[in-house]
Amino acid sequence: MSVRGLTGALIALLLSSTSWAGAGLPTVVHDGRTYVELIRVAASLQTKLDATPASTRAQLRTRDQVVTLTRNWAQVLVNGKPVMLDAPVRVRRGVWLVPESFVDRVVPTLVAAAPAGAAVSRTAFAPVDVTLEDLRVRSYPSFTRVVVETSAAVAYRVESSGPKEARVRLVGLGSGTRIEEIRDGLLAEVRLERAGPDGLLRVVFEGAAGTIRASTLADPPRLVLDVARPTEPAAREGREQRGPLKMIVLDAGHGGHDSGALGPTGLMEKDLVLDVTRRVAKLVEERLGIKVRLTRDADHFVTLRDRTSFANRERADLFVSIHANAHRETAADGVETYFLSSEATDSAARQVAALENGAVQLEQPSGRPSGQVDIVRAILWDLAQSEFQTESSRLAEVVHDSMTQSLRISNRGVKQAGFYVLGGAAMPAILIEIGFVTNPREERRLKETKYRDEIARAILAGLAEYKRAWDQRARATAEPPSMTRAR
Repeated sequence: MSVRGLTGALIALLLSSTSWAGAGLPTVVHDGRTYVELIRVAASLQTKLDATPASTRAQLRTRDQVVTLTRNWAQVLVNGKPVMLDAPVRVRRGVWLVPESFVDRVVPTLVAAAPAGAAVSRTAFAPVDVTLEDLRVRSYPSFTRVVVETSAAVAYRVESSGPKEARVRLVGLGSGTRIEEIRDGLLAEVRLERAGPDGLLRVVFEGAAGTIRASTLADPPRLVLDVARPTEPAAREGREQRGPLKMIVLDAGHGGHDSGALGPTGLMEKDLVLDVTRRVAKLVEERLGIKVRLTRDADHFVTLRDRTSFANRERADLFVSIHANAHRETAADGVETYFLSSEATDSAARQVAALENGAVQLEQPSGRPSGQVDIVRAILWDLAQSEFQTESSRLAEVVHDSMTQSLRISNRGVKQAGFYVLGGAAMPAILIEIGFVTNPREERRLKETKYRDEIARAILAGLAEYKRAWDQRARATAEPPSMTRAR
């Protein structure tokens, strides 16, 4: 028997009375005929489906094959060549359906072109065993982002979006249930439940329903849902015109059971940076006349994600995280300032980020192996900060210059690295390392009240300079075009 004949025989076997039940691809009856959901075929082949419920055409793509399907037509195109099916392609309740003959006449071509490792052939197109890796939520001023990370790519469809909740089906997500309470004014909670062979994500609104935009990303595989807050047009226009700088959120690193870096005589980073942050807050409110909010004002633990979520809820203009450095070489000294980037400036910057990101391990429930927490991956899923990277870089330069000019301390420069605490900030955000507690000489200075005041005044001076430039740009933006031309 030829290879073609063998493939045909195999496909015919798959269509026997028991094959579809064992394959994990349920059939549906429509207009008296048996159909299969096209999205399930795509998921089984680990390939891409381009289709929407309202579109006239759909495309199923593999590495070097494109299948074009047209609503209510029995003819499909495989790389431009027509193939006739025994029934037309249908769309029912927003779901694309293909007749069983699609598997017999089209799938063999896709099997041959499927990527290495795709679960095809003898497994009867059984979907890969997809499991839930993580469910993450982060709130921003104008939207809330929900990310479902899975062990392999998963197809999805938004089944409903009503006034109380939206439902998204994750095809073939065979395991994993989670409930995340949010209460951010837009979403009350998200619930991932089992729904037969699939997962069902229920997005429950707290007030008025938001608009959902769904997309998928790779490496790692994840479904991203951005739920936009319902806003009045006037409010939306007001946000587009940036006004003067009015609020800063100051973040004292670590806290509670997370002591941070430890000096040779016992100085704990968490105590040092809380004291300095309080001093900065007092000076900023007194000298600059703007509001300051603290992510923590006492010795308690705050998760890294909650720090920027707090800043987002407060609609802060800036986020400044204050830390103290550590190094295995006790001679290491100086001040350095960071802004977020997926690529670190150098290996030293990468190590500092890894040290600060280690606080995520302290957030995990006891019993969960820390190796399951991929810090860099947790940062990169959240892309909102990239919008503010240029402004964050400018803020870092201004504050850092002020500190190095005011303090008698080594200048380690402005750097970029993947700091988790900065990743969710929907505003310019920086992280300042005010010195090395592991250096005996610097530890002695960092213990002094006078020196802490000097650090606070240096940070204040940088923020004041940045505020002047911010407000000047805001005034220029607000001026009518005629006034600008008159100059």
